[in-house]
Amino acid sequence: MGGGVAWLFPGQGAQAVGMGKELADRHQSAVRVFAEANDALGFDLRRLCFDGPEAELDRTANTQPALLAASIAALRAAEEVAGHLPEPTVVMGHSLGEFTALVAAGVLALADALRLVRTRGELMQSADSSGGMAAVLGLDTDVVARAIVGTDVVVANDNAPGQVVIAGPRDELARATDALKAVGAKRVVPLRTSAAFHSPAMKQVAPRLRQAMDLTTFNTLRYRLIANVDAKVHEHAREMPALLERQVWSPVQWVASVRRAQGEGASVFIEFGPGNVLTGLVKRILPASVTGNVSDESTLRQSLPLLRGDAR
Repeated sequence: MGGGVAWLFPGQGAQAVGMGKELADRHQSAVRVFAEANDALGFDLRRLCFDGPEAELDRTANTQPALLAASIAALRAAEEVAGHLPEPTVVMGHSLGEFTALVAAGVLALADALRLVRTRGELMQSADSSGGMAAVLGLDTDVVARAIVGTDVVVANDNAPGQVVIAGPRDELARATDALKAVGAKRVVPLRTSAAFHSPAMKQVAPRLRQAMDLTTFNTLRYRLIANVDAKVHEHAREMPALLERQVWSPVQWVASVRRAQGEGASVFIEFGPGNVLTGLVKRILPASVTGNVSDESTLRQSLPLLRGDAR
């Protein structure tokens, strides 16, 4: 198998002031996305994305809808310029990006998804602030998992070989850091998060998130989705609420998800949204893969052959 394409959508941490502006300056499809976002949320998300301030954009309750809007704007601009995008083999997103992937797959209407992730962000932002996260560089997941046994820290993201994110109470993160350095971690870098995302601390968020999802319409999946929590292919919308509820407190299985995409026939990975973090991770997981990203006008033009399926 091979030759298929996977669409990728970034998660929290990819945000940057100015995201989406260049595409909106040139493409009406992107303009419409931000206009719909403003209407859905009742505040000027477009201004926040384009002009900041950075501190407001970095607030979790703002970051999540902002990233979703900027990523869908990138997808819509790509569709506008390419004329037609071949159907992806799978879609997938990292954490918050999984909601964006569901918009791309037709499961969630854009306005519904924006309101849902705004709620998700508010809940995560208001969760226990005694926790934090850190990136562990230079160790694989199995080594990290063994080293943190005996602490209240867990693996939160298995991002790539040699890049693992851990989460837990901040005092326990300090203990875990010492243990990880003792077994050869190159660096353990604290992340700027308001809580221990993708850890048991987020279980308090799950019931209220599920309530919000129960009030949201989940439509038929147009494209198959590889879920963060189990790295399996899912084809039915009815599965999504339970997966998304579990996702908020479970580790993101990104390495296994990328390998599953390859197993499903994807050899081209295209990231829609700010930056190119996910395609960088894909290159570390599958060095022979072909990658592209759409974050501004330049990357859109560079990725056109991939987008059209002309250069796989």
